[in-house]
Amino acid sequence: MSGNEQLSTTQEKEEPTASDDERSTGDGDDELQLQVELLREENERLRRSYALARRSSYRRSALGLAAVGVLATVGAVLFPTSRDVLLALGGTGLFGAVLTYYLTPERFVAADVGTAVYGAMADTEGAIVDDLGLTDRTVYVPTGASNPEAWLFVPQHAEYEIPDGDALAAPFVVGDEPSERGVSIRPTGSPLVREFDAVRTGDPGDDPAAVVDQFADAVTEQFELAESLNADVSPDERRATVGVTDSAFGGVDRFDHPIPSVLAVGLAGALDAPVVAETTSGDAERADYLVTLRWPETATA
Repeated sequence: MSGNEQLSTTQEKEEPTASDDERSTGDGDDELQLQVELLREENERLRRSYALARRSSYRRSALGLAAVGVLATVGAVLFPTSRDVLLALGGTGLFGAVLTYYLTPERFVAADVGTAVYGAMADTEGAIVDDLGLTDRTVYVPTGASNPEAWLFVPQHAEYEIPDGDALAAPFVVGDEPSERGVSIRPTGSPLVREFDAVRTGDPGDDPAAVVDQFADAVTEQFELAESLNADVSPDERRATVGVTDSAFGGVDRFDHPIPSVLAVGLAGALDAPVVAETTSGDAERADYLVTLRWPETATA
């Protein structure tokens, strides 16, 4: 065998063939795909575990209420002198247990998911406002309809006028006067106010303090959008200041954040007047953010 033939044979033994490279790449893709599938299964398992833990918490609360109801009912039999009170307590406990058990939510959405969805919307709408050179004024205008709807109007000029309802129905508002120009969008607070109105008890009327307090409770208790809200309402000054602590959806000073949006939409509907919302950083010791709501002198309050 000649020297050239020996060199060729040696190179063929040392160099990997194309089929070896393809096999190595294929093995790497298979391993990566397997890891992705394992992560997907683990993520789904964690979601199921989280939902199960939340449902179990509701079910334990229902069992606790049922136990109180049964004990109170038995006590009514054993202690006739306190029968009325114990029967009322027993009925309340059993009724609360039934409601808690059957009204347990079947699906829970993590706060991170809601924050991501809201963040994408806030960034997009905020960018539109900046590109159009509009003011930072956010005015929540009630539609005047029977349902709790409102428009979020962002005027082009600091000295502005509220357009009529038909003009606000279009995203880009071009009124007869320059002071009426701006953009109009559906605020995040409208569907939440609608949900709250469907279950709330008692109508606060057009009293600004009662309205703000009621919607502040809804933000923390029903929607769980914040740890706590503290309201200071001055009807004579037509102003309400609400301190927000531990928001579930991040910075409250972002565009049309659900917390000030709920408060402004609810107050605008109750007063049947536009409400201007402004959010600033608060004192870290008492509140993370301060939401200031203002309404005109012509409001029904």
